[in-house]
Amino acid sequence: MAERKSEIFRSFPQALNKWNQPVLEQGRGRGRPGPRRPSRRQTGGRSRCPEAPTDNEKAEFPKVRSSVSKENLVERLPSEILLKILSYLDVSSLFCISHVSKLFYQLANDDFMWYRIYMSEFGWKPKAVGNVAVKMEPAEDRSTGCWKWMYFRMMTGQEMNKWRGALRDIGPFTGLPQQTEWVLRNLNVSWELMLHTQRGQVVVLEQSRGYYLESSMIVHWSGGCLPSYQHINSIQLYGVRKEKLAWRSLILNLDMETHPYEVIGKDGKIRLACLSPGVVIGFWTGQGNVAFIMISLHFHRLVEKILLGSPVCPYSEPLDRPPVDDSDPKFGLHGYTLHFVLHNTRTQIMSGHFRRLSCSTIQQGLAEMKVISRTNVSQHRSLSGSIRLPWKREKLEGSVENCCIMTLTLLDDFQKPFWCVSTPVTISMVKKSQSFDYSGTDFLMVYRSSEGQVKMKLVWLKEQQQFFLVGLTLYVSILKVNAHFSTKYKS
Repeated sequence: MAERKSEIFRSFPQALNKWNQPVLEQGRGRGRPGPRRPSRRQTGGRSRCPEAPTDNEKAEFPKVRSSVSKENLVERLPSEILLKILSYLDVSSLFCISHVSKLFYQLANDDFMWYRIYMSEFGWKPKAVGNVAVKMEPAEDRSTGCWKWMYFRMMTGQEMNKWRGALRDIGPFTGLPQQTEWVLRNLNVSWELMLHTQRGQVVVLEQSRGYYLESSMIVHWSGGCLPSYQHINSIQLYGVRKEKLAWRSLILNLDMETHPYEVIGKDGKIRLACLSPGVVIGFWTGQGNVAFIMISLHFHRLVEKILLGSPVCPYSEPLDRPPVDDSDPKFGLHGYTLHFVLHNTRTQIMSGHFRRLSCSTIQQGLAEMKVISRTNVSQHRSLSGSIRLPWKREKLEGSVENCCIMTLTLLDDFQKPFWCVSTPVTISMVKKSQSFDYSGTDFLMVYRSSEGQVKMKLVWLKEQQQFFLVGLTLYVSILKVNAHFSTKYKS
């Protein structure tokens, strides 16, 4: 980054010499006058696009402070001249220089300049640009950055079309694109974690390791001096594509006050806490300092979240409601398919595929769906290996017993993803044994969220040194069912 900035500043004298010279040709039209605005006939006469900024609609440039050093001749230039110089930079350099200072951030986001960039690249105005800008950017910034975000929106849209073909091959068991891992690797995506502290500091962490599994992936951050958990205000997760202007897409934004953590296990060195579905924080035992952070990401719409999200607003999944079937009195309560996996960062503990699931009863706002029954021995599944979650921090490593990752993919009657979650779960012993068919110790795993609950019953067979899953029940929020199927079921 430093070399890039110095290279840009060294090019300023050359840009000043070019200022008063006629421009014959520029890469992608960067220096030539922008094309004429399309007529109503060209745009169909119905476009609701924002009007292009005019020369009279100049932004209010920040006043240069008198405390600027005399040696910094660049920032002492009038804003109009600086804007002219910046107009000769390509998009990558413009994006890079916006991080130099507040002055250059405002100048590099000039709406008129980005309008010319957009028109020179695409040469047309898409319909309903204003609607797209509303989704991509906060309302307070929309008037000054509409065309910049529209440019990146179009570029990422082209990237999405490029990979859409690879995502059409749907797995017969998971109901998810089979090439998700291949696409993520080819996009060269890295994962960046940003910690905001109470003192106003921002700690940026680059991923240490990443693990791909059947329907999810786990990203791990460690190393360096991490702040104490009590000093962290929020955690933000970004998907970063460095080869595409270091573009960041906000994937997750957690506020510590609204997301309290729950301790799920510990060993001699580490205490594990679950902060939110998929987020695991490792604390040093007896301390409040963070040792590492681990996040489990479900594959559902993960590529879209990276390509179509923005640095300030996560990608919002479009509503895809199935057609209403008034002839079916139990529409939305049957025909479900479940792909269920228990795993850790390295190995798969158990995987199951269950079809033709139905909701038996509705109580307390939850629709009960029995997947594995205790009385049906043929449905019981054995677990391979022990239930534990390995961790690693530089030269230290270990594993926390009695916890693992649960990745759940519930498909509706139309084989579309209905409920997708990947989160850590912990196992606890049941005091009163219910093992009439097994001579072992009973255990219980429970997961709860606003979308539903998962209840797993296990038996530990001491002689075989193995767990058996003897009960699995889903409780889906009836509000979620009504919102998806346009039904009006009552609890």
